[in-house]
Amino acid sequence: MPADTPLSDRLDDDDYPAYTMGRAAEMLGTTPGFLRAIGEARLITPLRSEGGHRRYSRYQLRIAARARELVDRGTPIEAACRIVILEDQLEEAQRINAEYRRAAQKASGASEAGPS
Repeated sequence: MPADTPLSDRLDDDDYPAYTMGRAAEMLGTTPGFLRAIGEARLITPLRSEGGHRRYSRYQLRIAARARELVDRGTPIEAACRIVILEDQLEEAQRINAEYRRAAQKASGASEAGPS
């Protein structure tokens, strides 16, 4: 998002990298090491500031929080990351399927109505 975008738009954007590693770790109740570990497992890829510091979005923090829940229950971090990735893929597939069903129902309804 360009720097000239209004602040209110950036604050409402779930993908805007607004949080530093320290702040993200504090919000999640974890350590910066945990965030680095889930980054190394490729669960999330933080953006980098001009100075090279990691920045996290709200969406990434939700993903990290889910991984943290699994790890806190005893799931190894690599397995927790894989589970979260699969959950995210399933949610996306379900969303796409729902869109296809709506489009098919709409097309079916239009063909049943026949010509006017």
